[in-house]
Amino acid sequence: MKRLHVHVGVNDLDQSIRFYSHLFAAEPSVRKPDYAKWMLDDPRVNFAISYRPDAGGVRHLGIQAETQDELQEVYARLKQADGPTLEEGETTCCYAKSEKTWIADPQGVTWETFLTTGEATTYGGGAEGAAPESHAATKPPSPCCTPRKMDSAV
Repeated sequence: MKRLHVHVGVNDLDQSIRFYSHLFAAEPSVRKPDYAKWMLDDPRVNFAISYRPDAGGVRHLGIQAETQDELQEVYARLKQADGPTLEEGETTCCYAKSEKTWIADPQGVTWETFLTTGEATTYGGGAEGAAPESHAATKPPSPCCTPRKMDSAV
């Protein structure tokens, strides 16, 4: 069964973790100095936040597959959607190893389709050092999976 994925940039990670932990009535399943993730079953969502002092708000949306067959089904849908895609393939991003492809909708909202294959000890950098997240999939990738340096005041 597939799962909706939402990634939000926040400028105060601790405050946002407290807020979303109350909202979801659950602590994050992954918590790092610059990132947190909730794998929820009700609603069925992979909800992630990362520290982004200069770009808060929704970073991207996605569909997370749980099997290779589901991933191939979603990839087939992307081809039918006839939008610009970027096939990232095997990558490390958000403390996970994944296989993923990106597409931009007609308004430029970026969607990630992926299958997580394991955990990673680093935030990662995606294909060629980054995954395209806040731009159309046809543009060259810009750093999104590289965590931003946290201000010493934070």
